[in-house]
Order: sequence, then C-alpha cells, then structure tokens
Amino acid sequence: MKKTLGILGDSYSTYLGWIPADYEAWYNDNGNSCENDMTAVEQTWWWQLCKAADYELIANCSYSGSPVCNTWYDQADASELSFIKRMYRELGEETKSLDILLVFGGTNDFWAGVPIGNEKYADWTKEELKEFAPAFCYMMDYLTRTHATSQIYNIINDDITGSVREWQMRICEHFNIPCIVLENIDKENGHPNQRGMKQIYEQVHAFISK
Repeated sequence: MKKTLGILGDSYSTYLGWIPADYEAWYNDNGNSCENDMTAVEQTWWWQLCKAADYELIANCSYSGSPVCNTWYDQADASELSFIKRMYRELGEETKSLDILLVFGGTNDFWAGVPIGNEKYADWTKEELKEFAPAFCYMMDYLTRTHATSQIYNIINDDITGSVREWQMRICEHFNIPCIVLENIDKENGHPNQRGMKQIYEQVHAFISK
C-alpha cells in the first residue's frame, strides 16, 4: 500500500489545479509574469518525490505568498491566508492518518520582515500570532496533536537566514520534528526553476529515506 503524503506550503509547493481552487498558485502550465522555466506539474518537487517514493498525495495545502504568521507584506493582515489559518481547513480530522506531512514555509515571513517575537508553547494571544516565532510554535503544536501518528518534517528554504531560520530549528527541536535544510537551490525570480525543483526533490527524498 502506498504511503500517504500531505503538504502545508507556500508558492514553492503550488501548482494550478493541484491546490484548493480558491488558493493562489504561482506555478501553472502557462507560466506567469515572472520568468521561470516551469511548465508542467510533473516538474514540481513533490510530484517527483511521490513518483520516486511511491507516495499518494492526499492534501496539498499550499498558497502562494502566504506567511506562517498572521502578518503579511507591509505589515498587512494575513489572517485569511496564513499557514495557521489554512491548517485548520485542510489538515483536520480527515487527514490525521497521513503517513508523512511536509511543512515548507517561512519564506514569506522572511521576505516580508514580519515581527519575530519569541517562542511560546501555550496560551497564545491574537497579537502574538502576528509574530513568526509564537505562530510557528502554535502551528507545530496543532500539527503534532492532530497528526500524532504522522511523520512530520519541516523543510527550510536555503534563502532563509537569521532569526527565521534559527527559530524554525529551535522550535522543531522542541517538538522533535526533523528539519530538512535545503542547500544551493537553483531559482529564477526567487522561485525554484526546473533544476531547483529537482534539487529540492533530491534533498528531501534523501533525507526522509535515511
């Protein structure tokens, strides 16, 4: 029997027709206004992973431009598209038996320069969920409770440095969640191209196949 896979992600994991219909996709068959050589869903990192490892993709909860926390670019409100909003909608009771759950975010928090805050593992306030570190704790607390039998991995974009990277690694250590830290991913306009997608697939596959 195939292992089942779920993804909670941002633009790097989107593809039109493979995410919820009301989510924004960065990748599609016709490309977009930003130069990139991606032209087919089979080129995505997750399609290649599913094919190589014989996984069945059950849920791809990925939204282009989405941050983990409830703060967006120019400090705008992101409470309708953040990871901590969407995880309830797409990763609830019906997906609790996933074999593998891959979380791949933080890029937009990093690019947008959202407030960072500090780690906090209970009793979050609305204001704290506008900050990256407490929101990341909140997300991992929910995912580890609702998907207690799933193997959860956190993927860290190689573009992310400083406190956003450090908090991801520290918080994941608290929850005993392995981090897959990507290296030297080829990109165009900040997004993985065909070569970059293959590199992500190879690095993720190598890590979870250990």
